[in-house]
Amino acid sequence: MMNISKEQQGALCSALAQLRLKADLTLAPKYPHFAGKPYPLGRCKEIRDEMYSLLMQHQSYTEFPILNILKTAQQQRPELQKVWGSLRDEFFQNAMVIDQWYIDVANDTVDANKPRVEIVPFAQSGFSQITSFKQFAHIARPYWQVELYRNEVCPALAPFLPIICVGKNQTSWLAAANDEMLKVAMHSEFKSAQEIIELLPSPPAHITNKWQTVLDKYAHIGLLKQTGSARDFCQKYRIEQRHLDSAFRDEIVIAYTHLPKGI
Repeated sequence: MMNISKEQQGALCSALAQLRLKADLTLAPKYPHFAGKPYPLGRCKEIRDEMYSLLMQHQSYTEFPILNILKTAQQQRPELQKVWGSLRDEFFQNAMVIDQWYIDVANDTVDANKPRVEIVPFAQSGFSQITSFKQFAHIARPYWQVELYRNEVCPALAPFLPIICVGKNQTSWLAAANDEMLKVAMHSEFKSAQEIIELLPSPPAHITNKWQTVLDKYAHIGLLKQTGSARDFCQKYRIEQRHLDSAFRDEIVIAYTHLPKGI
């Protein structure tokens, strides 16, 4: 178990905040805005990933020796784990975990007035894995300020990506295309996806029509051109045991990556 005193915790926060300034110099020019909001708002993933990369570099530990507390004497790099999930069911967050400690190096990406870095015992963090699409929808709707509909536009993808998000500007996208939610789909044998499909309404006609115009360009990609009921595809994939088929999951992801980020 990694023991960190209060003094060390403060020093570690300070060092990580200084390292974060380096990350900001790289990221701010690349990502000046997110949904109309200035950097760093909405950029927790990019910041977490850049900080993780810096923490994998020997130079960081030379420049900030307190960071060595994250390693044992035998380690070249700390055993940091990237995590994504729910923070108090209020918003999504990308962070890092090491041993029993929760390290949020993007603590200011919802409220820019908060400290850049927070380190707390994991049990006190309010962080948890998302275990269902219903929970995902509960967070996404107010946090992203979107309307949610069932994925009827790409029904063959719906057992993995069951939700259409529609922003205030009427741009829409499929959710949730990350490893964690794909695992929720597969571990539940697509029952969690089917549950949210049955709860959400159909997308409005103008959204469906926009998708159809785009999908007409991808008629050569079988998974994108298939028609039918999203609910029926959940049942079909369950019977075919697609939840055990990682190669099929990869086919779904590849098909998804052909789509624009927003339609």
